Amino acid sequence: MALFMDVHETLPDGATAADVAGAHAEDLRLQGQYGVEYKSYWVDETAGKVFCLVEAPDAETAARVHREAHGLVADHIFEVVEGS
Repeated sequence: MALFMDVHETLPDGATAADVAGAHAEDLRLQGQYGVEYKSYWVDETAGKVFCLVEAPDAETAARVHREAHGLVADHIFEVVEGS
């Protein structure tokens, strides 16, 4: 499994951290069906950006969970390596 950081550069107007928490809960509900594990996420409400850390077989599978869970697909998905 690979580790990915996805970046949502533009949230829907008026979206809040609470809305993102709800979307994340939907990701967690579906992730097991695809062998994906959403690890954590970060929200910048002011800039309207969200960053999600996810372990997945590939970037497309990670995106599929977002698409099916809530429709908020990331603008960019980067494969990353965890540092210390």
